[in-house]
Amino acid sequence: MARPDRRNIEPGMILSVLRRPERSERETGGRVRFWGYIHDRRQWLRVVTLSDKETVHNAMFDRDFRP
Repeated sequence: MARPDRRNIEPGMILSVLRRPERSERETGGRVRFWGYIHDRRQWLRVVTLSDKETVHNAMFDRDFRP
């Protein structure tokens, strides 16, 4: 989260995506990707969790995501 492009991601945004994802998919290594739209930012947020779907591994705004 220290990267300049990720400093504006708030914990509440991550929780929002995990509670009501627009889409999710499992990666081959077991991690799970979740996408949700952040209306205040007008951007899609991708949250990657470990296989337990709770432990956040990464979060980033995804410019290439199309629902």
